[in-house]
Amino acid sequence: MSQVSALTEGNSDVRVTLAALFTEFLKVSLCSFGGGLVWARRAVVEQRHWMSEREFADTLSLCQFMPGPNVIGIAVCVGAKLRGAIGALAALSGFVLIPCAVGFVLGALYLQSAKLPVVHNILDGVSAVAAGLLIATGGRLLMPHLGRPVAVLFAALAFAGVVFTELPLLVVLLGLAPLSVAVAAVQTGRA
Repeated sequence: MSQVSALTEGNSDVRVTLAALFTEFLKVSLCSFGGGLVWARRAVVEQRHWMSEREFADTLSLCQFMPGPNVIGIAVCVGAKLRGAIGALAALSGFVLIPCAVGFVLGALYLQSAKLPVVHNILDGVSAVAAGLLIATGGRLLMPHLGRPVAVLFAALAFAGVVFTELPLLVVLLGLAPLSVAVAAVQTGRA
């Protein structure tokens, strides 16, 4: 039985340790150049099987509404799902501990060398790779919804709203989310 099915069926034999939550999100943060969403999904869904693809997509949707970086919300939600408040704290601590320290050091170094061309070349290269990783993750997050044409339509509208109209993300989200929820409710007969 996978950890996901054991956890969702309430099997108490499978219990994720606080150390596992801390360590996994520490690894996610250390690999998260350009954003942790790609790595968090891989760790939570593919490697540890703590959530299904659908659960992760639903969690990400919730985190879109919360202030702050999505991946921090994901760490909190995964930790809380698996171990409650203490699990949320363990996952969050693992995610922010070393990156904060490294961020302070790199920030200080950047301030001293920001005008060097090599620094600009490094940042240009890293940002291009990060954009590719985000596009790949977006494609994977869309996969569970491909059988639902209306969901794909709302995904396309959200993409177009942000990319082509240059509307702020929050405006697009607040404009499309209520419509999407209403349509989903009508489709499933829960209106």
